[in-house]
Amino acid sequence: MSGAPYERVKLARDNSRPTGLDYIRNIFQGFIELHGDRRYADDPAIVGGIAKLNGSPVTVVAMEKGHTARERAYRNFGAPHPEGYRKALRLMKQAEKFGRPVICFIDTSGAYCGVGAEERGQGQAIAENLMELSTLCVPVVSILIGEGGSGGALALAVADRVWMLQNAVYSVISPEGCASILWKDAGKAEEAAACLKLTAEDAKSLGIIERILSEKEIGKREFYERIRTLLSRELSELSNDLDLIGKRYARFRRIGACTAEG
Repeated sequence: MSGAPYERVKLARDNSRPTGLDYIRNIFQGFIELHGDRRYADDPAIVGGIAKLNGSPVTVVAMEKGHTARERAYRNFGAPHPEGYRKALRLMKQAEKFGRPVICFIDTSGAYCGVGAEERGQGQAIAENLMELSTLCVPVVSILIGEGGSGGALALAVADRVWMLQNAVYSVISPEGCASILWKDAGKAEEAAACLKLTAEDAKSLGIIERILSEKEIGKREFYERIRTLLSRELSELSNDLDLIGKRYARFRRIGACTAEG
């Protein structure tokens, strides 16, 4: 594990890092992928469907970057279009209807900012996800496995529990984007990363996440088995909570709260 924030950013972007589909294939059983938002198209940057976690049915939604150049181009480098977010929301509402917990894997530098995406309502799609997830009546666990950039990541992270891998990052903007705005120089990305408090330890100390997941043996069977066990335990606990929505609301209200003195 590297200590410098910008080194964490580089690790989070590494092509060899496990992607959403790697987690789906190695943690769950019998995954059935479901496609389309029923409005416009299917978005390969977000993969979702039904699976089993140790025999129990769940809905899984994952942002997918791909590994090879061809895969990354097909997945739009993990930058979802509005139809991707609408697909994710459709699957989450379906999960609510049938009482299935929802598990999200987040890995994106941000939502796609092209003209077409904006014309098709990118901002509204993200806003609808935030609103609907806040009152979803089934347990939601979100895991940041690489980059967690801006509202594009938050659209799948309004959850009862939010976890991060130790070398994942979570921020309102990329270090390069921040440096370009503040100093008109993307070359100051390293300095910006230090200011953004984007590491897992930062997020934990600020109450933004509940758990930091060790990357020991990342990509190996033992790594996935450890996450599978933690997910099973967490969902078992959340499924018995009679005030799920109230506690989820309180969780997000606490973030950024401060008290006046004197």
